Amino acid sequence: MAALPYKQSTQSKKGQVEEMFDNISSKYDLLNHVLSLNIDKLWRKKTIRKLKPYAPENILDIATGTGDFAIAATKLGAVKVTGIDISEGMLNVGRKKIRDKSLEKQINFIKADSEKLPFKNAAFDAAIVGFGVRNFENLEQGLTEIFRVIKPGGAFFVLEFSKPVHFPFKQIYMFYFKYILPFIGRFISKDRSAYTYLPESVYEFPDGDRFLTILADVGFVHNECFRQTFGIASIYLAHKPNK
Repeated sequence: MAALPYKQSTQSKKGQVEEMFDNISSKYDLLNHVLSLNIDKLWRKKTIRKLKPYAPENILDIATGTGDFAIAATKLGAVKVTGIDISEGMLNVGRKKIRDKSLEKQINFIKADSEKLPFKNAAFDAAIVGFGVRNFENLEQGLTEIFRVIKPGGAFFVLEFSKPVHFPFKQIYMFYFKYILPFIGRFISKDRSAYTYLPESVYEFPDGDRFLTILADVGFVHNECFRQTFGIASIYLAHKPNK
């Protein structure tokens, strides 16, 4: 059975994910940083450093959430970042962040579906997505859309949770992820389902070589995976071929 936030709901996965993130949007940043011990900030910085040599001027941030990845991308300099997400609640938190940081000229947020992007072909120099691809209802469709809107020769970076494989960190991490994280998440967010869905969605996600294969099937080339912090997360780099 596919990982779903609200298993008794008749909504599609996409609808459930939108509802879930609307429900937890006010607590999302606090939970994200607490539950990852702030390591998520380091992972984003590493991803942006890997993006820097490509010197993108126009970046698409898919499943931007509250905008942390989009904000990190502005460290590249004079770039324009368009962030899209299906959760208006998350975007509203992000909009307040960019106002507080006076980044309105660099970052624009749009409510949009990752699997039906409202942009022309080859509209962006690069695309990024942080902790979002595992929430796609149709992974291949979402990746195909991202491929479409990147310019030939452009780069695509994915930061996503993955599964540690080595003893004893694998066992310690899985215990934390399955039992401790959902308990803390439910206590702070007051959403009983959201942080049960998180570990389930990570278990289900085809990480590592399996994800690299899917990227290749969609059309991306020279695809690489960089494991982070004993395999808790992975940075994936893919390229759209030149014409």
